[in-house]
Amino acid sequence: MIVDFHSHTLCSDGSLEPQALAEMMAERAVEAYSITDHDTLAAYGRFTPHAGARVVVGTEINTYYRNSEVHVLGYGLRPEDPDFTEFLVENREHRFTRAQRMVEQLQAGGYSIAMADVERHAQGSKVLGRPHVARALVANGIASDIETAFRSLLRRGRPGFVPSTFVTPQRASAAIRAAGGLAVLAHPGRVADGTIVDELCDAGEFDGLEIYYPLHDANDVALYESKARAYGLFATAGADFHDIRYHTRGVGMEIDAAALAPFFERVGLA
Repeated sequence: MIVDFHSHTLCSDGSLEPQALAEMMAERAVEAYSITDHDTLAAYGRFTPHAGARVVVGTEINTYYRNSEVHVLGYGLRPEDPDFTEFLVENREHRFTRAQRMVEQLQAGGYSIAMADVERHAQGSKVLGRPHVARALVANGIASDIETAFRSLLRRGRPGFVPSTFVTPQRASAAIRAAGGLAVLAHPGRVADGTIVDELCDAGEFDGLEIYYPLHDANDVALYESKARAYGLFATAGADFHDIRYHTRGVGMEIDAAALAPFFERVGLA
């Protein structure tokens, strides 16, 4: 079956309106999906799924732990939950402060960029991040493309690098569960320190692992399937779509339905 439980709109750092992303899901015949904008649920209520599609309310929370960014996906959430809403606002404030510091450091380094440029590329989103700074650098002629902006100016050791100040994965997991949701470790193969994956899974911080992911090769998939069995976690799948210019594969992943059955059962899609 074709599913996609990891995607983004311009409510965070994607490029499409929620309805436009929903229409892309329809064109790809995605049977079940979730919009998982970073640190917000703002997309929900702004799109209509295609006939027959099943949608799970979700978000992706940026966290920081032991010098590594760890992204935590939350599913089956209550959008109106006041405590969870407050928690997301806190993380968005961390994002804004970090973006401000990036701009200040770039300005100090002689680069022509202003916070207004970054906010313009956020297109009204309150969820600012490095991608918006990168887009502003490209638009201002400072970098040729997004990847160059990241590599030459925004990564560790570069003029615009600012360490993350996000909440911890433990806090994110607790907040998701308190809001009635399920916590899933996003793209474990991208966690810089692989020992963190085992530490957090062993501590019971997650309900699932995002095993099926475009940057996970066959060896990665086998590894994380093994870890999921060892820690009693279900599997999820997502393309992590943001922008067709940089994610030309589009949305949707074809996955054996049996591999996702435990997840479907937990979120009420079975």
